Amino acid sequence: MAELRTEEEQLEAIKRWWKENGTSLIAGAVLAAAGVFGWNAWQDYQEGQSVAASSSYQQLLDLASRDELSDNALTQAESLVASLREDHGDTLYSELALLMEARLEVDGGDLEAAREALESLIESSDDGYLVGIARLRLARLQSAEGQHDTALATLDGDIPAALAAQRDNIRGDIYHATGQRDQAAKAWQSAQTLADENGQPLHGISLKLDDLGDQEATL
Repeated sequence: MAELRTEEEQLEAIKRWWKENGTSLIAGAVLAAAGVFGWNAWQDYQEGQSVAASSSYQQLLDLASRDELSDNALTQAESLVASLREDHGDTLYSELALLMEARLEVDGGDLEAAREALESLIESSDDGYLVGIARLRLARLQSAEGQHDTALATLDGDIPAALAAQRDNIRGDIYHATGQRDQAAKAWQSAQTLADENGQPLHGISLKLDDLGDQEATL
């Protein structure tokens, strides 16, 4: 009888415990299951977003690779850039789209819009290499608009070592455009040295230096 009472007491204790805690256990299990489902759904969504962004950027590349864009193709390219910026703003594709937008604007003759796209990338991106590329392109734009001092200042900004040869090449172009031949020669020679050291040949450097030597010889 003592054993029976013990078992009955244990059963009653279990019932009381379940009454007090059973609901919270069920809720916890449901939340845990929902968490797993939600995480998987989020992963699937992220993967889908990545695929969509990649597809849009590939379409943009295909359009930009054409020798000449029709009005319809240009409109399509601008739409793809806008989509990448709005729908995938936290991805690398959005930043690459800004570089492509700047190129399209240059092709369309809108240098101001191109400059704004590059400046936006420089201000917003955490990718040092992309920022470096944007600085190089911005400096070329500024120089083309006659803002040579501003262009040189842009080149003095943070640019990764992998782009140092290109930086000095552009710097040489700017000096040459302003008639500073000695400075141009030093910049181009530096660009050639860096390119050789890093195994990154820059086409045209030798021709620029040769042409500069010929000019000096005729003075």
